[in-house]
Amino acid sequence: MKKSILMAAATALVLSFTFEQSNWSVDKTHSRLGFTINHLGITDVHGSFGTIETRISSSKEDFSDAVIEFSADAASINTANEQRDAHLKNEDFLDVEKHPKLTFKSSSFKKSKGNHYALKGDLTMHGVTKPVELDAVFNGTTTNPMSKKTMAGFKVTGAIKRSDFGVGPGIPAPMLSDEIQLLADLEFSKE
Repeated sequence: MKKSILMAAATALVLSFTFEQSNWSVDKTHSRLGFTINHLGITDVHGSFGTIETRISSSKEDFSDAVIEFSADAASINTANEQRDAHLKNEDFLDVEKHPKLTFKSSSFKKSKGNHYALKGDLTMHGVTKPVELDAVFNGTTTNPMSKKTMAGFKVTGAIKRSDFGVGPGIPAPMLSDEIQLLADLEFSKE
């Protein structure tokens, strides 16, 4: 009887460590959320959001059950041109006064092949929420030699249509492409 109780307790202890929920927060110094949009069909304009918050919760080492939440300060948009950035912040595009945040909450993070994942979730931008599917590459984990923290790296790519979110409705597609390419390089620290 004692052996059975000890065995059950040991099993429960092992399972609690195996399936422990881990939380990860973004290392803002080593992360970037960028985008590219085509101008006049002949050149790409690049930009990024300077203020982001991202968290991952997962109980599996390979993150295959991860829940990902993300937000960006819309007013932190930066295309390396102050006049263009001011225009992107006004009511013609992001209308940051009315819609100060872009948010994303995952609905699934499924391994597709090797270290590649299909990331699905709801993106809210300009007050509109739509489901999106993005591609994610898990670059692995390592220990930061300075902080001694466990770190994880991801690259996330995908495309959205600005028309789906009511962004720049008065700007025709030949002037600015409807499709916006997303690229995020994200480094996370285990809490």
